[in-house]
Amino acid sequence: MAELLTDDQIDQAIRDHLPQWKFADNGLVRSVKRETFLDGIRLVATVAQLAESMNHHPDIDIRYTTITFRVSSHDAGGITEDDLVLARHIDTAAG
Repeated sequence: MAELLTDDQIDQAIRDHLPQWKFADNGLVRSVKRETFLDGIRLVATVAQLAESMNHHPDIDIRYTTITFRVSSHDAGGITEDDLVLARHIDTAAG
């Protein structure tokens, strides 16, 4: 099992590399707005392929043109390095 990051490590990662993410409810959360519903679905499909290749899957909430991603390592009970990597991949996909 992956090692949990401390609150300080999480805060540092957000400050340095993930400024569009928030730490909430034991996970990293980011919402992305797209111009159309289908643009949002395309983003979800891209992230789904990335997540599947990592075998590390985010929670995804679709609300018309707003997509909210939440990453955490459920088996570890919090945030691990895998979550930071997945968040960076989501940022790249979101542009």
